[in-house]
Amino acid sequence: MTEFTSYAPSTFCWVDLATTDAEAAKAFYTKLFNWTATDVPAGEAGTYTMLEKSGKNVCALYQMPPEMKPEETPPYWLSYVSVNDIADSTHKAQALGGQILQPPCEVMDSGHMSLIQDPTGAIFALWQPQQHHGADLANEPGAFCWNELQTKDLTKATNFYTQLLGWKTQLTKNAQGGDYIEFQMDDKSSAGMLEIQSDWGDVPPNWVVYFAVENCDATVEKAQALGGQIEMPPMDIANVGRFAILQDPQGAYFTVIQIAS
Repeated sequence: MTEFTSYAPSTFCWVDLATTDAEAAKAFYTKLFNWTATDVPAGEAGTYTMLEKSGKNVCALYQMPPEMKPEETPPYWLSYVSVNDIADSTHKAQALGGQILQPPCEVMDSGHMSLIQDPTGAIFALWQPQQHHGADLANEPGAFCWNELQTKDLTKATNFYTQLLGWKTQLTKNAQGGDYIEFQMDDKSSAGMLEIQSDWGDVPPNWVVYFAVENCDATVEKAQALGGQIEMPPMDIANVGRFAILQDPQGAYFTVIQIAS
């Protein structure tokens, strides 16, 4: 197992799903990834469902509140970046042109979070941990392994994230041979970015979550059988692995990847 008890500042540490049907989403994801689910009371927010592999937390999901209309805010996976000082990082994000959708708030004794929309329109969360450091497992089958920004303005996004989080960039190639930017901390790639193309249709800037799987094609078939949709069929990335983009039955998009051995 690839276990984590802490995450370095400026690295992704957690992902969760906001969905219109928590019970249906639980059924889909637990069957797809062989996860178990544990409902945790979350005060006024209702229930926060921890999704686990081998008894270790890997991510979570929750029911979207009634005021969040799905036609305006469809179900989505949210990526969290660990920081040392939530107030300072949130203020810095605003100064760099980001929009503060949720100012820093305490999440019981788990930690503090804020919700940010970057200058290009993509939404992510900042997380200052207390009792909850993030995922217990990552970078292995059945856990998240990569976070990818899809945006319409690479320059503006690069300036924002490198100044906010201290990331460096490295230019590589994507599956179609186009430019792909890897974000790095301490010379280690931990996230990526690519430009939204006109032939993708009406895709808004967003952070995509990748889940590692043992067999990409088998996972895609299983997702279909469980009511999911294929947004992009399995495709190989040289020296990286085989991946596919899926949509769960409630409408949230996510990516699965079989890492090259």
